[in-house]
Amino acid sequence: MNPENPNPEPPRSSGRPLSASQRPTGGDKSIATKKQYFRRKKLCRFCTEKIDDINYKDTRLLMAFISERGKITPRRISGVCAPHQRRLAEAIKQARNICLAPFAAQI
Repeated sequence: MNPENPNPEPPRSSGRPLSASQRPTGGDKSIATKKQYFRRKKLCRFCTEKIDDINYKDTRLLMAFISERGKITPRRISGVCAPHQRRLAEAIKQARNICLAPFAAQI
C-alpha cells in the first residue's frame, strides 16, 4: 500500500462518458479465445503450371476466371499475378467479342 494514497482504486471520472482511447476493448480476451486462421498464400496458376500464352479459344481455362455474373475475377481472389491477369483479361475480352464467353449472366 502506498502511504500517500491508501485507496488503490483509480480516480473516477466526473460523470462523463469515457473517450475511445480510455475505453476497454477486450482485445486480449478475443485473441485468446479465437482460433487462429491460417490463410495459404495464393500462387499464380499460370506461373506454377508454366503456361506462357493464354489463348482466347481455350474457353474451359477462361471460364474458370469468369464469375457466374459474367465478370472477370479480380487478382486478389483468383491469385493470378499481374502480368498474367492482364493477358487473361485481354483473352476473355477477345473471347467475348467472338461469342465464346458471355458478356453477362444468363437470365
